[in-house]
Amino acid sequence: MEEKMFCFQCQEACRNTGCTVAGMCGKKAETANLMDELIWQLKLIALTRNADRKLGRFIVKSLFMTITNANFDNAALLKQLDEAKKLAGKNQENFPPGVLACGNEDIRSLRELLTYGLKGIAAYAEHAAVLGKEDDSIYDFCFKALQSAATGEDSGKLLAVILEAGEIAVKTMALLDQANTETFGNPQVTTVKTGVGSRPGILISGHDLLDLKELLEQSKDAGIDIYTHCEMLPAHYYPELKKYPHLYGNYGNAWHLQNREFASFNGPILMTTNCITPVQDAYKDRIFTTGAAGYPGVPHIADRKNGKQKDFSEIIELAKKCKVPEELENGTITGGFAHAQVFALADKVVEAVKSGAIKRFVVMAGCDGRQKERQYYTDVAANLPKDTVILTAGCAKYRYNKLVTDDIGGIPRVLDAGQCNDCYSLAVIALKLKEVFGVRDINELPISFDISWYEQKAVAVLLALLHLGFKNLRLGPTLPAFLSPNVAALLVKTFDIKGINDPQTDIEAMMSGK
Repeated sequence: MEEKMFCFQCQEACRNTGCTVAGMCGKKAETANLMDELIWQLKLIALTRNADRKLGRFIVKSLFMTITNANFDNAALLKQLDEAKKLAGKNQENFPPGVLACGNEDIRSLRELLTYGLKGIAAYAEHAAVLGKEDDSIYDFCFKALQSAATGEDSGKLLAVILEAGEIAVKTMALLDQANTETFGNPQVTTVKTGVGSRPGILISGHDLLDLKELLEQSKDAGIDIYTHCEMLPAHYYPELKKYPHLYGNYGNAWHLQNREFASFNGPILMTTNCITPVQDAYKDRIFTTGAAGYPGVPHIADRKNGKQKDFSEIIELAKKCKVPEELENGTITGGFAHAQVFALADKVVEAVKSGAIKRFVVMAGCDGRQKERQYYTDVAANLPKDTVILTAGCAKYRYNKLVTDDIGGIPRVLDAGQCNDCYSLAVIALKLKEVFGVRDINELPISFDISWYEQKAVAVLLALLHLGFKNLRLGPTLPAFLSPNVAALLVKTFDIKGINDPQTDIEAMMSGK
């Protein structure tokens, strides 16, 4: 079959090799090729222009648009591409677009590992910038990384920039954490309803908390309720968001189930960032996008201008005319265990470890996905010994957050720190434990990592963990397709990164510190 595209940036890469006809995520070949060309133009900007804040912001937003399941709208991509071409200028013939333009498999692998880590960094930087927090050193690194991804031929130099990307990822996630907590307050332990009320509603998905804040403010007297979906669940933990009584609860589960869950919701849906999947007829007339998200034929809510809020009036008016959501389940989920909240419980946690009540922490953060192999994470969580605590962030938690509901001396066995954007909290918690227990090497702590990945923000988180010194990380359900055998072997040798095995084998290994 003739190759029309090539993409292997996410965990769904066809046959764990690459998508060549259409993306497993649902994007068309033309869309994939537009993204390749946009990335090419961003590299040209980095090679021909000096970094500044305006260009840096343009680059991070452009990179965010190319993350898996963010933007399927060719018109939006073409608009961004046209602007990038103007910024890049002439003399473009020496830099052919496309992943396979680099013939050396190992150099290509290192370049793409850097590019995908940079995409994750860009997503976090854009979220922080929306809340008024920017750091010029992050933008400077974006230029440096794009230059290396465009022309780098020395594997040692590329690896050095990749490791620096881990440092920048930590800095960017810390900046986003500051932006979120200063804007919305420190997350609090909160019990969230999963049933439905008696009024029509709006369902908000993606990751953008400011979009939710403005939607809540504009709809507070409209006689409707607001429900979160997937990665927006942690919005309920923030004081400045949970104070709105019509933030009713969480509807549904992880992103890949939205086809069924959006259909049964009955009301309008707002997709704020990535995680949108191909839109179905059952809800195509009541879904909207905003921010980095986009889909052909779907109305897009424009960005803020002149300090004003986005205008969500069209969605609110539509919601008033819709039926009440169909109930999917009726229970509760408890979360809000970001680093400030866990520090408040530090004495209790430390005592539980010293007494032997808690034998091990298992970090099961990351992404969920469609593949049946992801049942592994449910099976691991269900069969971990009762003296283990799961630390989680991201939509991977939907594999077990309604399954593991017991506690250890009042400490829940699943501590949910929030979105994938909040993985920084898990690192801060681990570093605090290192300080409390006085160990020299962070890998001496009773912590194991069993991470599920899907897209490029997870790549940035992985690089951040490596920068912080963590080793012995399990990554699944497959190792990334963009890692060549030699690069994969290097990561295994240097950082002891490994794939997953069967659940029981991995549980036994983790409990013994392997």
